[in-house]
Amino acid sequence: MTAPSLAAMPADNSPSPSKGTLYLVPTPLDFGCAAEHQHAIEDILPAHTLQIACELTHWITENAKSTRAFLKRVNAHRPLKLVLQSHHMVELPREVHKKGDHAGNPGMAFDARPLLAPALAGHNMGLTSEAGMPAVADPGSSVVRAAHALGIPVQVMTGPSSLLLALAASGMNGQQFAFVGYLPQDGISRANRLRELETLALKAGQTQIFIETPYRNTALLHTALQTLKPQTRLAVSCGLMVGTPQRPVHFSTTVSAWRACKPSLDWSLPTVFLIGV
Repeated sequence: MTAPSLAAMPADNSPSPSKGTLYLVPTPLDFGCAAEHQHAIEDILPAHTLQIACELTHWITENAKSTRAFLKRVNAHRPLKLVLQSHHMVELPREVHKKGDHAGNPGMAFDARPLLAPALAGHNMGLTSEAGMPAVADPGSSVVRAAHALGIPVQVMTGPSSLLLALAASGMNGQQFAFVGYLPQDGISRANRLRELETLALKAGQTQIFIETPYRNTALLHTALQTLKPQTRLAVSCGLMVGTPQRPVHFSTTVSAWRACKPSLDWSLPTVFLIGV
């Protein structure tokens, strides 16, 4: 569905009772997994989040197909306000998915204000990504910035964030940490980046968190075990909140221990990597 033109957007950025609210709606982390590996949605999201989700009818989403699948799961637990076919959905542009939408990246200052026209007209809106918390390790920050610029109230709903779940399970420093996104695909560049992150972790005590596309998980692990120092701690959280019998989901130990005994994990599942002390 085509968004309204920017010329139609009012300049007033003051809060108004007539404006709708932008709700950041987290989704389960098992997106793309087979149905038998999915938990009941009420076991993942709290009642208030589900209640808000079933009442919303206007959405901004990373992927409309995944949002519809999410709403079908919500509807099985709590009936939607309108039938799914009547929901208004707009997708963030593909380049925002791939390259990010944070204004701090050169040339990535995506203007999301036109997507929020329904909120300016008084409709509450939901923002979702394919899995987890929107705008955290996923696109959506441009929409949140635009809402603030337009005086649209922003509310964040409670739900899973894979990064914080992995950090909590790692036993590493949770007082100082950084999420650095994806590492380079080239083997040499990837190894150099790992050395940089290791230096930060060892000197400053700052846990470094990163992710990879599942089909490159094994290559990343191989480079890490070849590159990192024996005493550096390496942790993974594999298939977070996915209903699979594979265990352990979390594994955290020194690189030397990893080299001696690699755990049996399903590397085809989404995985969060951490290095630290």
